[in-house]
Amino acid sequence: MSFSASGLLLASLLYLVILFGIAWMTERGMVPRHWVRHPLVYTLSLGVYAGIWAVYAAVGMAAESGYGFLAYYLGISGAFLLAPVLLNPIMRIGRAYQLTSLSDLFAYRYRSQWAGTLVTLCSGVAILSLLSMQIKAVSTSASILAPDTSPRLISIMFSLIVVLFAMLFGARRNQGAENHPGLVLAIAFDSLVKLIALLVIGGVVLFGVFDGMSGLETWLAGNTAPATTMSLSVHDGSWRALMLMSFAGALVLPHMYHMTFSENPSPKALAKASWGLPFYLLLLGIPVPLILWGGQALGVTTGPSFYSLGVAQALESPALTLLMYVAGLSAASGLMIVSTLALAGMVLNHVVLPLKTPKDQGDIYRWLQWIKRLLIAAIILLALLFHETVGKNLDLSILGAISLSGTLQLLPGALGVIYWPEGNRRGLISGLVVGLLIWAITLVLPFSHTANLLEWLGAPLVPDYSNWHIFTFVSLTANVTVFALISVLSSSTNEETSAAQACSLGALSRPQRRELLASSSADFVRQMAEPLGLGVAKREVERALGQLKLPSVEYRPYQLRRLRDQVEINLSGLLGPSVARDMVKRHLGFKPMTRGGTAQDIRYVERTLGDYQNRLTGLAGELDNLRRHYRQTLQNLPIPACSVGEDGEILMWNHAIETLTGITADDVVGARLMALPDHWHHLLDDFNSGKDLHRYKHRLDLKGRPHWLNLHKAALSGPDHPDGGSIILVEDQTEIRLLEDELMHSERLASVGRLAAGVAHEIGNPVTGISSLAQNLKLETDNPDILDTAGQIQQQTLRISTILQSLMNFSRTGNHAQANRYEPVCIRRCVDESINLLSLSDKGLGIRYINDCPETLQILGDEQRLVQVFVNLLANARDASPEGGSIRVTGKDEGYSAIIEVVDQGSGIPVDQLDHVFEPFYTTKATNEGTGLGLSLVYSIIEEHYGNIQVESPADPATGLGTRVRLKLPAYEPETDNSTIRPN
Repeated sequence: MSFSASGLLLASLLYLVILFGIAWMTERGMVPRHWVRHPLVYTLSLGVYAGIWAVYAAVGMAAESGYGFLAYYLGISGAFLLAPVLLNPIMRIGRAYQLTSLSDLFAYRYRSQWAGTLVTLCSGVAILSLLSMQIKAVSTSASILAPDTSPRLISIMFSLIVVLFAMLFGARRNQGAENHPGLVLAIAFDSLVKLIALLVIGGVVLFGVFDGMSGLETWLAGNTAPATTMSLSVHDGSWRALMLMSFAGALVLPHMYHMTFSENPSPKALAKASWGLPFYLLLLGIPVPLILWGGQALGVTTGPSFYSLGVAQALESPALTLLMYVAGLSAASGLMIVSTLALAGMVLNHVVLPLKTPKDQGDIYRWLQWIKRLLIAAIILLALLFHETVGKNLDLSILGAISLSGTLQLLPGALGVIYWPEGNRRGLISGLVVGLLIWAITLVLPFSHTANLLEWLGAPLVPDYSNWHIFTFVSLTANVTVFALISVLSSSTNEETSAAQACSLGALSRPQRRELLASSSADFVRQMAEPLGLGVAKREVERALGQLKLPSVEYRPYQLRRLRDQVEINLSGLLGPSVARDMVKRHLGFKPMTRGGTAQDIRYVERTLGDYQNRLTGLAGELDNLRRHYRQTLQNLPIPACSVGEDGEILMWNHAIETLTGITADDVVGARLMALPDHWHHLLDDFNSGKDLHRYKHRLDLKGRPHWLNLHKAALSGPDHPDGGSIILVEDQTEIRLLEDELMHSERLASVGRLAAGVAHEIGNPVTGISSLAQNLKLETDNPDILDTAGQIQQQTLRISTILQSLMNFSRTGNHAQANRYEPVCIRRCVDESINLLSLSDKGLGIRYINDCPETLQILGDEQRLVQVFVNLLANARDASPEGGSIRVTGKDEGYSAIIEVVDQGSGIPVDQLDHVFEPFYTTKATNEGTGLGLSLVYSIIEEHYGNIQVESPADPATGLGTRVRLKLPAYEPETDNSTIRPN
């Protein structure tokens, strides 16, 4: 059974269009985001690792070495099962520093552009063989189904289609996102098609060829050849080499690094994939023996590697045959797309950009996009050239072995990134060169039929298909040995040591607190405009500010250091770590160090330790808890405190000083003292730079009110803390100062009170004599005028006695007890009597008094003292009212209270004086017009009656005139026989 070339081409195009549509819809947001980011999709996308091996090469190797084909799956399964200690650290470093490829990782860790370039060249040369393997599998499978079709034509058409797809979805113009969700979902679909096709043909073989498990067992019992081919000798080293290369593939294969780390949606997804990928590979491996046995049982002549197609043809099932062809096409296209995408990025960052930095380009993003597209096309065309010259003459298994053994040389350096801080770039480069040289001489040249130097030299062991694994181990051993020896014998640079600390598991880098030449984020834009152009520089700085959640204008030294690091990280993802580091170092440099060096960036250490909180155990965890305890003690200290470095940078700003100053820690920590508001800047900076360790009762006016502060300073430098700096305590003494002033004022009032008591006593005796003479006068005459005069004399002497009693009460500070018994008092009558008393004076004759208090409004109190209240209030209102004005007194019941208001039409009381009107001896009148005791006595009397008094001015907001005095007193309710119950 055969197919036409046009039919295969149509099927291939239809499948790739479906793949294109999945990616296109995902990029346009037509597929729900939670589907794309689901761990299952991520796990399936990692199935790109299997490539053409799953569909074709695994069956071929099973025919040669039995169950040894599983080594290709077991190695990477072990790597993913060790994800917490092997893959998670790499993902942490890659996410933190935007390292999107293995070359970026090596260039960052070993601080060498040569290391990144060498890794790129090694990966590029090795991957050509793997890409050739995919092209050979597709062209051979198409030739089996359409014998009249030219394999070369098929290879060219397939390569061009892959170039188109990779260019469209592998080089988008989106510098802000490194993920390609459309590509991930398309590759996941590829993996699913692969798995379904293999399970389907496995099931067809089991039940269609052998009639179930019993038939298979009968066939195996009657045919010893399959049992022999599926056996595995312990002494066969090829499966060990394949397992080791498979293990390394999780880290060093460009397409696996890209899918595992660059396209990873979350750490949880990697945790699920650590068991999900081994399970997926197990499912891929189950049908392999069945396909092999089915091909042998049916006498398929296609060769073991292509038994999946031969079995389908032997069963005369066009649908099954086409399904297996599409499965092979999907496996090959998926691996080629991801590999070329990853490799193009590596070549761009570590070959092209070091040679030509796009400083003169108007749009750097578009320039990078087109360069990457050209690199994708170039890589696939080189792979096609390799296939046509060498690859088409080699078996699929040996093509895979050459590729994997080449990338295996990168494993020592990759493990050194996280587990060997002592490794350096000299050792890495030396080891790589030696290992790659041996690999090229013993594997690449002999199997490519170019040159076999060992055979020419008459070596006892010559590379062939049966011993290739020996030379794989030899090259790796030489690599590791040279790497270790050179690293031990040579010293690492400070940059390498710092990078090693940042990459080592659980290590904490300790950067220096140095001042940048740039003093603001605007300076960043100006300085980065030289290498990037103004538009790109502005965009990158704004992007970094947004990622750090910083304001658009930033000037704090600590935040500027963070901004510099973030800009370098972002440019690392765009241009590669080496180019980004050199660019940032050149254009965003630090000021020269002082003689004393620089202190550690304690703020950075604090932030990093905070991120490590849940990962610190044992002694480290206990020390961190102790650090947090002391940190929280300082933060919650009820005394305002701040810590300042020797360069004036604020390192700590506790909660109490936040409350005192109204400035939050987030706004000032990491900034200089000069960044504080002027009054705080002058105070703290002057005290910090001065020689005094204490400053007492320093006055500071805040918001128009005086504050008194005590300042204390202590140096932080010492044997255990060489960084220096100081801590400043600020005691707010304002309340104590005000209490002291109030105490002095009270003492003066006490003196005045004693004087008033003496005066009252001296005046009381003559008044008593006058009252007695008036009584005698009434008894000695019947003249009505004289009697009336004597009565008025007695009434006024009674009033004088009452006033004297009030003066005596005032002199007794805090004593408001009354000897008089309270009785029901009619408020209207009190107001009327007060008006009558005021009418005796010749003041305010043109003032009209209006008493609107109801007759029923009563309170329980002392009528005489209440009359005195209204006399004082009405007299003040009279003095403030204009000629012809009116004073209105109103009253009403409000619940259980009586509300009385006295409203005048005067000029009002200034707002700043309202709080003082009830203070003794406080008056706004002239010296000969008031003593300032009237309202103070009113306040005392109202308090004696358990009420309160309020003053509002102006009474009429529209005109800005008048004053309203509002009294609230407990209302009197007479007892009745028929009491009623009020609802609450």
